[in-house]
Amino acid sequence: MIHRSLFSRCFLPSLRLPSSSSKLGGGCHGDAFRAISSMPEPCQSSPISDGDSCDFDWNSLGFGLMPTDYMYIMKCAINESFERGQISRYGNIELSPSAGVLNYGQGLFEGLKAYRKDDGGVLLFRPHENALRMRAGADRMCMPSPTVEQFVDAVKQTTIANRRWVPPPGKGSLYIRPLLIGTGPILGLAPSPEYTFLVFASPVRNYFKEGSAPLNLYVENEFDRASRGGTGGVKSISNYAPVLKAITRAKSRGFSDVLYLDSVNKRDVEEVSSCNIFIVKGNVISTPATHGTILPGVTRKSIIDIARDRGYEVEERAINVEEVLDAREVFCTGTAVGVAPVGSITCMDRRIEYETGAETTCQELYSTLVGIQTGTIEDKMGWTVEIC
Repeated sequence: MIHRSLFSRCFLPSLRLPSSSSKLGGGCHGDAFRAISSMPEPCQSSPISDGDSCDFDWNSLGFGLMPTDYMYIMKCAINESFERGQISRYGNIELSPSAGVLNYGQGLFEGLKAYRKDDGGVLLFRPHENALRMRAGADRMCMPSPTVEQFVDAVKQTTIANRRWVPPPGKGSLYIRPLLIGTGPILGLAPSPEYTFLVFASPVRNYFKEGSAPLNLYVENEFDRASRGGTGGVKSISNYAPVLKAITRAKSRGFSDVLYLDSVNKRDVEEVSSCNIFIVKGNVISTPATHGTILPGVTRKSIIDIARDRGYEVEERAINVEEVLDAREVFCTGTAVGVAPVGSITCMDRRIEYETGAETTCQELYSTLVGIQTGTIEDKMGWTVEIC
């Protein structure tokens, strides 16, 4: 059995990255990350081989950080391009106190998953979509970004290096977190002089504590998630800490999460803290259109395509909160949450309940998506990438 004490002793060295002379990403400064003469030796208690699996109780897996063995690192200077990265032991990174990401929040992250097939193979789900979204976000945040090919290759390398941490079929997935951050030192408000792209991973199961049980959402009237002209449409790290106040308050009242309204009129629904939202009325499935304040989720996009392929009419448009309260079904989508049914929504003093269960549209779409992701349903869309 692998215990968490093993991670703190063996898996979490303090990692100091090579400077530009190492050719890692080319032309990088050494102020944010100082070079070291050698990387820590791998732990004797955690050998890696292509066919290995972890001696771990996968039934106890939740959604929390469980450090794996390796991560991927690539660097570049401003006005240059990412060139070449490398797999390194998972560990802490050393940053200058004046790093751009620490002082001005110049950073992006992505999230995608790897799934174990019944035959032992491993599938990635739509990594190219995450790569394209990171490039769009990098442009908005004035950051250089890996090419689509570099991004996908880094994700593949990270997954293969941590293959033993991909849970067995039906026991979870390997959550993969690409991160692009300004690591160069800077004092004035300006783009960072140096950037680091890294990828790490953690096995996970259900995002919400309810597991597969329906969610109970609270309509937030005080706090906003995003505003027009802001960064709500990209996966900026600066989008997430501001929602913690509303989430914490909602959870203290017994809710699963918060449903945000538009910041101008407080009338149209936008999204939940970390996932998109859909409503179902008859054969029509509706979801808020992404016009800069809503993140264009990869799972959202996939569910839209699956629903249309199965004969549903799908609308992407503004949705008044009253329409949501009048829906037959409501569900959320996201890489972390998958496709999660909503059991109730509370708006002010009104609590509305929705249909849930095995015969719902939500369950139909969820089953199809999971089947594609895990290889039990033919991937006619060409979404999955088998890597090992």
